[in-house]
Amino acid sequence: MTPIVFVHGFLGGSRQWVGQTEALGGFNVIALDLPGFGKNAHLDAMDSIARFAEWALGELSARGIEQFTLIGHSMGGMVVQEMIARAPQRIASLVLYGTGSIGVLPGRFETIGTSKRRVSTDGTVATARRISATWFLEREKAPAYEDCAVIAEKCSLQSMLTGLDAMEGWSGSDSLSNIETKTLVIWGDQDRTYPWSQTQQLWQSIPDANLAVIPGCAHAAHLEKPGLFNMILRDFSAA
Repeated sequence: MTPIVFVHGFLGGSRQWVGQTEALGGFNVIALDLPGFGKNAHLDAMDSIARFAEWALGELSARGIEQFTLIGHSMGGMVVQEMIARAPQRIASLVLYGTGSIGVLPGRFETIGTSKRRVSTDGTVATARRISATWFLEREKAPAYEDCAVIAEKCSLQSMLTGLDAMEGWSGSDSLSNIETKTLVIWGDQDRTYPWSQTQQLWQSIPDANLAVIPGCAHAAHLEKPGLFNMILRDFSAA
């Protein structure tokens, strides 16, 4: 059975995918920690989305994983778009979740420039907790908020600033029409980071892409409505 690879977003980590790993029993699930984040928070973050993609492809090769289903969330969705541009033959199917193709993130809850200024003035812990709250419809009251905030707090100032720079300097819009792999776009309808315009561009620009909109969720639909999210993912992965 084709392995399933998860790539987390900005301030995320592999621990965010525990529920999906359990729900996808029977599949070989690999959840990566990008340099500078999660279990790899001790490493320096990459200075570009392209370098994150190269690292991820190399890491999977080192683990003996040559072909896989690829799922990218948020900044991880940018990373997987770069991965498929570099190695389309390795990716059996693609899921772009809560993400887009424009790195400056038009319509985000705040501009990337504002986030960079605030992390420098407020500090990493306050920034980690503040941004994590935006991922949930109920913000700090969401059941999964605290776990995500703890993961985000592991990030250094270098990781936060470099990750924001990497996103801001990236665009994948021109490559969308070249994606020939079976693709699913997933979006929470109250996402504060990626508005509908970003999701619509992915869905309408990638040939034959499918779309799943999960109602009543913000940026972390896999944690807010895991049953529905996992059902959609399992159905797509098994098809």
